[in-house]
Amino acid sequence: KPLIEFIARSLVENPDQVEVREFRTGSRVRLELSVAKEDMGRIIGKNGRVANSIRTLLRVAAEREGVQATLDVLEP
Repeated sequence: KPLIEFIARSLVENPDQVEVREFRTGSRVRLELSVAKEDMGRIIGKNGRVANSIRTLLRVAAEREGVQATLDVLEP
């Protein structure tokens, strides 16, 4: 969760509107990221490249801790 918050706040123009919610089920973690409407393009990127890169970093970090993690970017 702190990794996703750090990355998202670094990318957006309104870092105070970044919100990450965490849901745990056993060894699975699901994170929901919501940002301001005008920052959605910065988080998703062209063809979803930025979002997919964030998901890759999340999976690697989660794997080191022995859990599976997914990231959902919510529409504002």
